[in-house]
Amino acid sequence: MIKILDSKIKNFDIILDKLLSKRKNKVQRNSTSVIQIIRDVKKNGDKAVLKYEKRFNKNNTIIPNPKQINKSIKLLDSKVKKAIDLAYNRIYKFHSLQKFKNISYTDKLKNKLEYKYVPIESVAIYVPGSTTSYPSSVLMNAIPALVAGVKRLVMINPAQKNKQSPAVLYAAKKCKIKEIYSIGGPSAIAAVAYGTKKIKKVDKIVGPGNSYVAAAKKEVFGDVGIEGMVAGPSEITILCDKLSNPEWVASDLIGQAEHDNLAQCILISKEKNFLSKVNDEVKNQLKEDLPRTKIAKSSLFNNGILIYMQSDKKIIDTINKIAPEHLELNVKNYKKMIRKIKNSGSICLGKYAVMAMTDYNVGSNHILPTNSSARYSSGVSVNEFYKRISYIKLSKKGIETLGPSVITLANYEGLAGHARSVEKRIRRK
Repeated sequence: MIKILDSKIKNFDIILDKLLSKRKNKVQRNSTSVIQIIRDVKKNGDKAVLKYEKRFNKNNTIIPNPKQINKSIKLLDSKVKKAIDLAYNRIYKFHSLQKFKNISYTDKLKNKLEYKYVPIESVAIYVPGSTTSYPSSVLMNAIPALVAGVKRLVMINPAQKNKQSPAVLYAAKKCKIKEIYSIGGPSAIAAVAYGTKKIKKVDKIVGPGNSYVAAAKKEVFGDVGIEGMVAGPSEITILCDKLSNPEWVASDLIGQAEHDNLAQCILISKEKNFLSKVNDEVKNQLKEDLPRTKIAKSSLFNNGILIYMQSDKKIIDTINKIAPEHLELNVKNYKKMIRKIKNSGSICLGKYAVMAMTDYNVGSNHILPTNSSARYSSGVSVNEFYKRISYIKLSKKGIETLGPSVITLANYEGLAGHARSVEKRIRRK
């Protein structure tokens, strides 16, 4: 039975905050063991990486054999290849529209200011593996990097008993990724962050992962770049009305819950009876033989919340507080609400815009902020793979005209050295 909350009860906001915090704390709890693994890899390099691969994935190699990769790809079902091709084309098209234009500006003093977008030199994309296969995550990570012009693209993807997903390998080939490592977890993050004899370090790491991977990325940040958000266990919030289909909505919740034990699914509705129908429908659908039913059950019964709420303002405030990774507005009047919802990674509008579609071939990116980080960050885009550099060229007239004002401010701030460096250039002999 999924927890049902009534927004009219006393201390509703406090109770909701506690439920959200409880799950966040579970996500963040793994940092101690992660730190130990990172230290081990920094000290012992490939030896440590291989140790953890053997322990967690029964994998005894770091670099997959190219012949094995090609053989694996050849055996992949042609329907899967075509599905990956379709997704690639749509994602590439949408992300190619995100390119930025450089700025060049010359003022009346003939000072020239430029702002240029420069691709990051090397990026590692993390693609979850081992017990799962996510070719879609390869596309979502790599395509924006390709559009931006990243020169060196590395894929880290854990194998299971030395076998990687042929679909993941095909997607990597489609994205022109030549450097592949069959490693995963915190040790993989540490390896690409600091480098080993076999693995050259990168400038940035992107890509979703479990709570251990998310914690590892936070730990190495500063020594290497990561996305400007937390990409941890998945989340969805769905808003429904009396016209919504409980069978569809229940399947949406299960679809998100099957990602991870720590995934969180929240349903909000003004219709108390609808919440009960969805709850019953979830239980019925979980009786079906789905490969990841056990994970979905754990996620829904431990982290799932059904919220009965009657006020539109309260609904909007609650959604903005949750700041979900995915939001489905499965309601007739979503146009009236959309302008007031500020915090979400992506928003699906209407009954046919289902989150599962956005995970694959709609064209938008599915690597999105989790753990309420949608309050201040966005999903992966082409922008993730650029640096922005300012270029400044001052004319003699420019520094002589603007310099005295700079000297005044520098002296006021107690930075006499700043003032002097300007004075020397405008002092007339």
